[in-house]
Amino acid sequence: MAVEKVFWNNPYQTELIAQVTSVTDSVVTLDKTIFYAFAGGQESDRGSIHGFTVLKAEKKDMEIFYILESGHDLKAGDEVIVEIQWPRRYRLMRLHFAAEIILEMVNQRFNKPEKVGAHIAEDKARLDFTWEGSISRIFPLLEEKAREIIDADLPIESAFSDVATEQRYWKIDGFARVPCGGTHLRKTGEIGLIRLKRNNIGKGRERIEIFVD
Repeated sequence: MAVEKVFWNNPYQTELIAQVTSVTDSVVTLDKTIFYAFAGGQESDRGSIHGFTVLKAEKKDMEIFYILESGHDLKAGDEVIVEIQWPRRYRLMRLHFAAEIILEMVNQRFNKPEKVGAHIAEDKARLDFTWEGSISRIFPLLEEKAREIIDADLPIESAFSDVATEQRYWKIDGFARVPCGGTHLRKTGEIGLIRLKRNNIGKGRERIEIFVD
């Protein structure tokens, strides 16, 4: 049975008591977790399992494998405390949803240009598109419309579209419903101030870099 992903039900939870379900050298699995593993461009959380630093978190199908620092003595059946670094998680959530809003606006207003890359890190988010000319020309419109959504402090719904396959979505009434398995804010006002920066990454490809203050 796949790990229960508590980070979906409560992305604001920073500590959890879980049970180890398997151990293979430095790799452990758990029965439930709040520790997000890299997926969909969003970087993994940082933190620890029973005081041992998680060096890497890998999602494979519906399971998550945690690689711990050397020297742990955990075994299957052990009860452990899982902790994440909240400042990092919250910043990733804010940048993630800022990127979601910008991406959806680009799709809605500019006929869904081809997205060729995305990444959500702690310092910034980025979206890469196939795009002719400078994408910065649309920044004033994107910033204005994003500010309207953020200032309205709208509720963000996040739920399963298919429980069996763990397919999820986010939704803002009157704006969009988008498939996404990341960790999401409760309301748009939590994003804060956003800034956009252009980066030309090659002929016919443009990058939007997104910052939050």
